[in-house]
This record gives sequence, C-alpha cells and structure tokens, in this order.
Amino acid sequence: MNPYLIIIILSVVEGITEFLPISSTGHMILVERFINSSYFSKTFMDSFLVIVQLGAILAVLIYFWNEITPFIRDKTLLIKRFILYLKLAVAMIPAVIIGLAFEDIISAYFMDNVYIVAATLIFYGVLFIIIEKIFKNRYSKINEIGNLSFIKAFLIGIFQCLAMVPGTSRSGATIIGGLLLGLSKSLAAEFSFLLAIPTMFGATFLKLIKNGVGFTGIEWVFMGIGVTISFIIAYIAIKWFMDYIKRKSFEVFGIYRIILGVLVFGIMFISR
Repeated sequence: MNPYLIIIILSVVEGITEFLPISSTGHMILVERFINSSYFSKTFMDSFLVIVQLGAILAVLIYFWNEITPFIRDKTLLIKRFILYLKLAVAMIPAVIIGLAFEDIISAYFMDNVYIVAATLIFYGVLFIIIEKIFKNRYSKINEIGNLSFIKAFLIGIFQCLAMVPGTSRSGATIIGGLLLGLSKSLAAEFSFLLAIPTMFGATFLKLIKNGVGFTGIEWVFMGIGVTISFIIAYIAIKWFMDYIKRKSFEVFGIYRIILGVLVFGIMFISR
C-alpha cells in the first residue's frame, strides 16, 4: 500500500476516534495490524501513533479556547480559570504515577495484543449500555466545572488510567467515571476533552524523549501530514459529539464497540 495512503488512513482514524468513546488506540492498533505498514520502521510507527495526537490536542484547544484561555481581563473569571487548571493537574496525577511506573509493562504485554483490544472493546461496550440504562433519567448533580470538586477530579483521573489498556478508550473511561460521580453527560465529555490536553501532550513528550527525534526528512513530512489531518478530523468529531450527547444516548457507541470486538475475534479466529 502507498505509504502516503497509510498515513492518511491512520490520521483519519485517529481524528475520528480520539474523542469518541470507542478507543483511538484500539482502532489504530487494529488498522495498523490489518494494513501493510512494513514500509515504516517500528520506531517511526510507534512515535507516529502518539505524535499524530498533537493534531487532536490542537483541535481541543481551539474548540474550547473561549472556556480555557487565560488571556482575559475579568479577574474573577481568571481565578476560575486557574482553579480549572488546578483541577486538571490533580486529575493528571494518577496517570503520571501509573504511566511512569507501568509504561514498559503495558507496551510489552498489551499494545500489540489484538485479542485484548477486542475483549476491552466488547467489555466497555456492554458497560456503556448498562450505564446508559441506569443513568438515562437520572438528575445530574454537577452541571458546571466550577461545581466539580478536586476529589472528584482526582477520581476521574483514576478512571482515565483504565485507558492504558488499549481498546478501553480514554474519553470513554473518563466519561463513565464522570457519570458515576454525578456529572452531566455534557460536563463529563467536556472535562474528559480538557483532560486530554495535558494527558496527550505529556504522552507525546515522553515518547519523543524515549524514541528521539532522529527521523528522516520524509518521515517528518509524514508526521506533518498526520498531525494536520488528525486536527481537521478531530475538530469536526468534537463538534459533532458535543452536539450529539445533548440529544442522544451513548448506547450507540456501546453497540458499535461490541460489534467491532466480535468482528475482530472472528477475523482472528478465521485467519489462524
């Protein structure tokens, strides 16, 4: 397959799936597994799958810019913004601790295991449907970030750590955590997206430190194409998702995950 086409496919998949609760990492692993990516070195591909997320980070920054920018004159609002930053920092603590401690183990035993991806797709798909049924008509106690306590922000950060297992979905785990802790759907999604900014930036930074930046000229071109495409697609996906959850349920994502997981198991069984 043409290498540019591979990069485009992976970047589109990243942009679509990063903020939908269907697991971007799981999809990227599956797509990479079923297309011929032998053109690229393993080091480059490992780095690309993380660095391409920079486009998605930029999409979040731009979409929520009016809600997070510190460049405002209103002192009261500025204080609220810094409190939000502190809550995001607190929510990051579990990922930093667990990620640094178990990153090598997770990479060695989980990242290339398609069976684990399929199993987690199905498991969390079922969980999404169950939670949607339970919380469908529940009154949400927390509808604004200002009402979100530091303790609950930290607990959402713990839920985020579940996504270290591919196929889980970082946004899915944090949204589920938010719902269980009393957040409304829209607030759970918004906080999940905002938490993605430091989380994904940190993961990208660590991957660059680990693998270095000694890419060839054409590899940097591939990186640039990937980041640009993922930014455009991710922005569209975020806008669509934030509008969608105000009117519809998460159940469709659970059904999609289950179907995809079963298909993957079937394909792996047939190809044995």
